[in-house]
Amino acid sequence: MDKDLQSIKEVRDLLVKAKEAQTAFRAYSQEQVDAIVKAMADAGFAEAERLGRMAHEETEFGKPEDKKKKNEFATKRVWESIKDLKTVGIIREDREKKIVEIGEPMGVVAALVPSTNPTSTVMFKAIISVKGRNGFVASPHPKAAKCTVEALRVVADAAYRAGAPLGLLGCLSVPTLEGTNELMKHKLTSIILATGSNPMVRAAYSSGKPAYGVGSGNVPAFIERTANIPKAVADIISGKQFDYGVLCSTESGVIVDAPIREQVVAEFKKRKAYFVNEEEKEKLSSTMFDIKGALNPGMVGKSPSFIAHAAGINAPTDTSVLIAELPAVGREYNLSREKLSPVLSFFTVDGWREGCHRCIEMLEFGGIGHTMVIHSTDNDIILKFALEKPACRILANTQSALGAVGYTNELLPSLTLGPGTFGRSIISENVSAKHLINIKRLAYETRPINQAEGFSSKNEIKQPAKEISKPQPVETQKSATPTSWIEEIEERIRLKAGNAPVTVKAETHSPEQNSQKEFSGNISKEKIDELIKKFSK
Repeated sequence: MDKDLQSIKEVRDLLVKAKEAQTAFRAYSQEQVDAIVKAMADAGFAEAERLGRMAHEETEFGKPEDKKKKNEFATKRVWESIKDLKTVGIIREDREKKIVEIGEPMGVVAALVPSTNPTSTVMFKAIISVKGRNGFVASPHPKAAKCTVEALRVVADAAYRAGAPLGLLGCLSVPTLEGTNELMKHKLTSIILATGSNPMVRAAYSSGKPAYGVGSGNVPAFIERTANIPKAVADIISGKQFDYGVLCSTESGVIVDAPIREQVVAEFKKRKAYFVNEEEKEKLSSTMFDIKGALNPGMVGKSPSFIAHAAGINAPTDTSVLIAELPAVGREYNLSREKLSPVLSFFTVDGWREGCHRCIEMLEFGGIGHTMVIHSTDNDIILKFALEKPACRILANTQSALGAVGYTNELLPSLTLGPGTFGRSIISENVSAKHLINIKRLAYETRPINQAEGFSSKNEIKQPAKEISKPQPVETQKSATPTSWIEEIEERIRLKAGNAPVTVKAETHSPEQNSQKEFSGNISKEKIDELIKKFSK
């Protein structure tokens, strides 16, 4: 069988299995779901180092030790952020407004997984999908297929051992463009989590399915004149060094306020940054990008010394980051684009207003809606940046690479970062389990339009004129006077219709059994009675 046909067939088989398993999984309780998700997170965390090595060996991107950290973050830290999230049955109650919210799964999640963060992303997406009682099928990048399949196997096996239905989680082992398109467009796919190249994200949006898409980042880091310069520089260098810059949230360019320029340059050099000269800048640009501005994949996630050697630049072997000073942002300056490597562009501006404009230029040139960071001790300026920038994450005085994903602050821990409508996405926050459930709302009347007929001011029911026949001995008639608010509503409906009260067969269960009986959505009779009492007051 041709590879494309093999891929399409595998996708269809995985989707059928995932849907069948998800249908059964829908009946699981919150406690059962949480036990399964925790088992997945624990298993992924335990294998973080091995999976990090696999990802590095297969893709040759970044550093194995940093990939281990990302795997740990994607499992343990993510679990800690969602473990108390209610996703099953009644998830919230608003007694004052008389609204009950009920969680429902979305169905089967189709996940596109990038080569830059393969193992961490697939485990993260699987964990947040299962938390919402969804099925899951992943399509890996061909360059990272083996490690992605293995990472999903680790968490899937743990899920099955904890009681998840077999087939709930699947991963395409023969990834092709045709197979990925089939996954996105198949009738059994409910929603797409798209992380990858801009063309892939656009394909997800054009598939006809609901999709959360995240695009590229071109993160500007502004060092304002009141900043703590040593910390700001340390944050930026450590961000570019982390996994050699493959996170889309990594700083891409430094924008420095003119009065502190020399201090900032000296601090970068102190930390072994290498500023390229004019001749070396041209070599670096032509090595990193082709004539059309496309990033050279051979330079992604490589060390500064590797990139310098490839470009013919005689930089020290212990260089921490390569820096190219540029006069402006735009197509004629390819190094002002996103670089996914330890290479920074460098700009000097006079004042925070000019810095503001330069940040916007960088965002609009390739990272619109994503992330930016400001280093400053002037809270008024920090707030102005937050109000004016077209970025959905404005980070203050922290490393951007790990700050945007919620590692260095209290943002929702995630490896899928929404750029909002700035970046042509429907979501502007960090994607997590709460975004993978449907929420039904049960709303009781609080502003009546019509008063119920047949009731006195004391809510006493007027008996219908029609004579009511006696019920059979095997049945018990409901009381003429409602015993709860919900029965009162039901009685009003029957009286308005002119019908006699409906007789109900006696329950054959004992009182103890009745209190434990579960209804659709894993809601017990005891819980329903409790809600009725709340909303009848």
